[in-house]
Amino acid sequence: MIITAAEGAQLHLSDLRTRPDDFDPLTRDRFLAGALIPATAYVAAQRFRAWYRARVAAVFDQVDVLLAPTTPYPAPRIGQERITVAGAEVPMRPTLGLYTQPLSFIGLPVITVPLARQSGLPLGVQLVAAPFRESVLLRTAHYLESAGVVAAPIASAIPP
Repeated sequence: MIITAAEGAQLHLSDLRTRPDDFDPLTRDRFLAGALIPATAYVAAQRFRAWYRARVAAVFDQVDVLLAPTTPYPAPRIGQERITVAGAEVPMRPTLGLYTQPLSFIGLPVITVPLARQSGLPLGVQLVAAPFRESVLLRTAHYLESAGVVAAPIASAIPP
């Protein structure tokens, strides 16, 4: 989160200074908070990233693809602010990337696919591979789709 916040703030800093009202208020506040992160915290986070990347890379000595949940709940409705996870109501936005951030921040190729479901909002799983193994992900996703395990929902099947 430190790396994302600091780098996002740096990327948008000039626009934040000259056009702050062009940003969604929550996004603007997150970028402004990121601009205040001390360099020592950013450097420590980068060191952790390198250590963590090496540990996760070792997993791919044993497997080709990891299968993990994309979110801790089905897709939220547009504008939804809170959601129930494990019996507790929590803010939806901060928990949305709970399972994706630990993989994306180390640069692994990931594809998210929706599980085939008869009803309800989509529930995604992410397929994760070693760096530069995108072809493995696409073949795995294709296989899961061919087997009927994953499928994009048809809009009319999603309840209002």
